[in-house]
Amino acid sequence: MSARQPSEPPSAPSGRPTPQPRSRYAAFRSIGTRWGDNDLYGHVNNVVYYAWFDTAVNGLLIEQGALDIHHGETIGLVVETQCHYFAPLAFPQTVEAGLRVAHLGRSSVRYEVGLFAQGAPLTAAAGHFVHVYVGRDDRRPRPLPDRLRQVLAPLCLPG
Repeated sequence: MSARQPSEPPSAPSGRPTPQPRSRYAAFRSIGTRWGDNDLYGHVNNVVYYAWFDTAVNGLLIEQGALDIHHGETIGLVVETQCHYFAPLAFPQTVEAGLRVAHLGRSSVRYEVGLFAQGAPLTAAAGHFVHVYVGRDDRRPRPLPDRLRQVLAPLCLPG
């Protein structure tokens, strides 16, 4: 049996990931669902969850002046992503995205996002994505800009 990595969601005895509490996240952002987010089964389609991950992280970085999507020399490219689903979300609901940083490297960041129904104590979904920061023009890895490190440091939570 392999040991769980500190940044992975807690698991049940079966090894299956389990919902996480709000206390595992350092910052929260609200995201409104849209009519078109629902699929034929009456809940938000799985691809929308990944868009919410991007929206939550990049919205925070832009608001904090750590990411200039139009003129910045350094941009983040997603190289890995994953999501575990625990409970359905559907329009009309407000989703609260909890954010934390599990790894802050030289040129990469592993962001972890928990999606909660508004006011719910446990995640409806939890996942991660890894950004590698590169030069806008040459797409070669670059050290994380100082402002980005400043914004992300408070989001680094243990396990």
